[in-house]
Amino acid sequence: MADNKKIVERMTQLQNQLKTWAKEYYEQDQPTVQDYEYDALYAELVALEAEHPELVMADSITQKVGGLVSSQLKKVTHTTPMLSLSNAFNKEDLIQFDERIKKAVHGSYRYMVELKIDGLAINLRYEEGQLVQGSTRGDGTVGEDITNNLKTIKDIPHQLNEPLSLEVRGECYMPKQSFITLNETREAEGQNVFANPRNAAAGSLRQLNSEITASRNLSTFIYTLANPAAIGVKSQHDSLNRLDVFGFATNHERQLCETIDDVWTYIESFTDQRHNLPYEIDGIVIKVDDFMTQEEIGYTVKAPKWAIAYKFPAEEAETIIRDIEWTVGRTGVVTPTAVMDPVQLAGTTVSRASLHNADLIESKDIRLNDVVMIHKAGDIIPEVTRVLVERRAEDSGPYLIPTECPTCQSPLVRIESEVALRCMNPMCPSQIKEGLNHFVSRQAMNIDRLGPKLLEQMYDKDLIHNVADLYFLTEEQLLTLDKVKEKSAGNILTALEASKQNSLEKLLFGLGIQHVGAKAAKIVAEKYGTLDALIDASKEELNAIDSIGPVIADSIEKYFEKPEVLDLVTELKEANVNLTYLGPSTASLEAVESPFKDKVVVLTGKLEQYNRTKAKEEIEALGGKVTGSVSKKTDIVVAGTDAGSKLTKAQDLGITVWDENQMTSAIENSSKVE
Repeated sequence: MADNKKIVERMTQLQNQLKTWAKEYYEQDQPTVQDYEYDALYAELVALEAEHPELVMADSITQKVGGLVSSQLKKVTHTTPMLSLSNAFNKEDLIQFDERIKKAVHGSYRYMVELKIDGLAINLRYEEGQLVQGSTRGDGTVGEDITNNLKTIKDIPHQLNEPLSLEVRGECYMPKQSFITLNETREAEGQNVFANPRNAAAGSLRQLNSEITASRNLSTFIYTLANPAAIGVKSQHDSLNRLDVFGFATNHERQLCETIDDVWTYIESFTDQRHNLPYEIDGIVIKVDDFMTQEEIGYTVKAPKWAIAYKFPAEEAETIIRDIEWTVGRTGVVTPTAVMDPVQLAGTTVSRASLHNADLIESKDIRLNDVVMIHKAGDIIPEVTRVLVERRAEDSGPYLIPTECPTCQSPLVRIESEVALRCMNPMCPSQIKEGLNHFVSRQAMNIDRLGPKLLEQMYDKDLIHNVADLYFLTEEQLLTLDKVKEKSAGNILTALEASKQNSLEKLLFGLGIQHVGAKAAKIVAEKYGTLDALIDASKEELNAIDSIGPVIADSIEKYFEKPEVLDLVTELKEANVNLTYLGPSTASLEAVESPFKDKVVVLTGKLEQYNRTKAKEEIEALGGKVTGSVSKKTDIVVAGTDAGSKLTKAQDLGITVWDENQMTSAIENSSKVE
């Protein structure tokens, strides 16, 4: 009895900890531990329950799928349960899985092997070809209705190319680059950042405001039919091929394997390749391919017996924090970065890691000279996962959060509802320098001759104080800068002169108005036509524009109320910088004659004659729409050199494929909107 008491106590501890972590992961979209830590405790609980089935608790987390269902969203009961998968952590686990399959199957079998996309499981229901409902997995039986949010995702078809009634399931994910961009924006705005792309995707999908979801650039991979017999498919690989035909986005890195050794070869290959993928994967899914064989093998209460998920081993590294540096961004947000002993992690040498904000330092109790474990969020951004407190020096003291700006020594403040510390001094040199860097960047004024070091020199030598000053620079002034000779000075002046002709949206984005990204800048520039008209616009008028909303409207109004901003506009006018929208209007696009008009175009591979941004601008000026993923809705794929999986998918779907010369010819021979 005494032994049983200890076992029950341990099982209760595991249950409580796992349920806390599951709530953070599934409901709050902010996990506090890495997957492998959760998996390790979960495996311990499973082992204890297997040894002592009489002690299994009725509400054990091992008997449930996923998380709870948000009370804010409408509930959806799934027609068939959305089960989870059992896990394998090494080759031996896979061999044991294969042995179980051999015993259960009478005859031969093959495995369909697919990448395990790290996102949020979704279910899509179509009636007579029309999307009528989309939901999350939830607890496996009941999910959340997120139909309107899912309709904002570009690669989810609203109408199938056949009038079929069916349900499909897949994974909604956030591409790595979108994750980086989102976190950079949130950090600059003083908000909490997402821990990884999976949680960013989950948080985006479960919004009550679909406009937020639409702005997050989510994508999907559909991987199964809920009732494949209804359309006559008999295997997983047939199912995926049919999903392609229907117009869904599927992952084309899949492979049919004859043996478990073939499966392991595939796993080894993607263990090395996964860091180069544009999306995050956390393992490999192995399924018996034939559907009749799957039914023969059967299910447990929580998972199919015919499938298993191989989980990649945790990639962490141990290092020591030697310093914490604080940097000031263009909006005044002050962010900390850990300076560490260099260490190898995921194929690169890492010596710095983002700490994001003061709250994170305090919540993790990070101190100087702490031994810490680091990983890469989204396989990209180095972050501290935990402190090895047991190895901390006895004389260690808590890290003191700064109270003054590291650049101008102004008091740091924390605005209500923000986690960030801010320097409120608009004349802070770091803010001005970061603002200059943003102004000349590619998406803004695209002045490619001016890099951060050169701009810093200009500012430090008192040649410029704001962005307008760039347009009053002289050759004589430029020649006083290090490594600037007559030729490079001439190139800089030419680039500055050329940038004066940019359309208004480039300038608006370059000004760095809080919450105003490139897309919002283009929308308001097209709406008002001139900067003066925009300055005169009220918050209420701006808010009435589709896709703008109250936050952006309020930010624009407040920005142009500042006297120093109006002085800056006067200087830009004196420099003859264009303050008018020059892009095509929605109405004028009707007059375009071009093979791109009303076509969905995807660019892939390396382009020689155009950079990707310029090609996108040209195609959109000719009435085309450039997207990032290939689907049945895609009309043209332009394939440069080293085109990869997008080209393969286009060929599989029978989509028109052009080389760069064909694209260039189409651009040059089209009638553009002037």
